[in-house]
Formats: sequence, C-alpha cells, structure tokens
Amino acid sequence: MKVFDSLLKTKEQKGAGYFVLIDPDKQEINEAIELAHKCVKADVDALLVGGSLLFGPVFEDLIKSIKSECDIPVIIFPGSTRQISQYADAILFLSLISSRNPNNIIGDQVIAAPVLKAMELEPISTAYLFIESGNVTSAQYLSDTRPFPREKPDITMAHALAAEYLGMKMVYLEAGSGAKQSVPESLIEALANYISIPMIVGGGIRTPDEARSKVESGASFVVTGNVLERNHDLGLLRAFSNAVHIGHK
Repeated sequence: MKVFDSLLKTKEQKGAGYFVLIDPDKQEINEAIELAHKCVKADVDALLVGGSLLFGPVFEDLIKSIKSECDIPVIIFPGSTRQISQYADAILFLSLISSRNPNNIIGDQVIAAPVLKAMELEPISTAYLFIESGNVTSAQYLSDTRPFPREKPDITMAHALAAEYLGMKMVYLEAGSGAKQSVPESLIEALANYISIPMIVGGGIRTPDEARSKVESGASFVVTGNVLERNHDLGLLRAFSNAVHIGHK
C-alpha cells in the first residue's frame, strides 16, 4: 500500500492522523531514534523529517537510522532540494503556493522530480501555505514569503481550492516552527467546508487540547515539533495522540 493511501486509511479509522516533526538541526541522531521509539509506543501515525536549514551532513543518516530501528512511516518534509533520501517512505512534494516566487512553486520541484523517480520515492503532492502567526518564522524568512492574513480566510480558501483543482492531494496550513499563534480554528473550519482534499495543520501547537481543537475544526492531520524537541515525554506524546485520534475505532 502506498503511504498516501495508508494516511487516508488512518484518517478514516482514527478520525485524524498525528505526525511528529523531527528537525535534523535540532536533534542528534540518538535523540531522534529515542523519540521515534516513543512515537511508536504512543501510536503516532508518521514521522516528518526536515527543516529550514541543514547545518551538517546528517540528513540521510538520520532517516536511515530511524528506519533501521522503528517500523513507522518516515515522510520527508523538505526545506530544500538537499533534503531527499532513498531511505524514506515518501516525501511531501511541496509547492509553496502562498509565494509568488516561481522557484518555490515549480522551480525546485523540476529539479527534484527526476531524482525522486530514480529513487522510486513516493511523492505526495502537497500545497504548502504559510499563515500569519505573530512572528517571522525561519521558513517564511528563507523563502521570502508573505503569509496569508489570519483574519482574511477568503485568500487562503481561494488558494487551497486552486491547489485542489490543480490535482494536489493535500493542503498543508503552516504557522511555522516556534510560531506565537497556531493556525486559527475559524480558518481551518472555513477550508474544511470549502475543499475536499485532506488538510494538514502545523506550527505553534503546544497542548493536546489545542491539537484536538484543530481536528474538531476540520484538520485531517496535526503536526507537532518544537514542543517535543527537548521533552521526549511518552505521556505527553500519548496525550497528543489521544487528542488527535478523536474517532479511533
């Protein structure tokens, strides 16, 4: 079964899916493996691996090490075309449609596509949209992108619908790593009632209650990252997982 199909099955069975983000710049390999083991115990549905920058040549070793230790889907969440590995299960094939820079929308994708085909790495076409979060995040700064206003959902809705009509499989609403404010529930609900493709929501989600609120508003998948980088607490992971899996059968 393809990874994307398994994600859809997860959403159907559990109500929503829970992803944990591992940033290679913020976790040593042994720490990432420890976190991955706890994610398996906590019923996390997939690991996202990636970051805005890479300060060392650890990306492929990190993914290979996690896959050798844990039977959990590893999906690349690329910050650049440098972040590709044959050892991953899939990659979010992102198009930053909140940008007006053609490199972010199609240029980098053209460079990456032949490599993904040669690796036989499953691409999951995903529209990536930055949402205003109260501060300038690393991804926003490095991509030179203006985030969509929180209080004007119609702008985000039109872009998300265009992504669906272009054939993309998912929409990712991103507040950004360390965001002061997460994606507002009102915006999630507006999109859930307007588009028919799954929606990932991440950035600034700090509590299980907040994660549950995103799902109740219409998020298909919830991502947490910063809150777990230095706190690999199994109880917290389980709390997030239980909060997201509101329809677990």
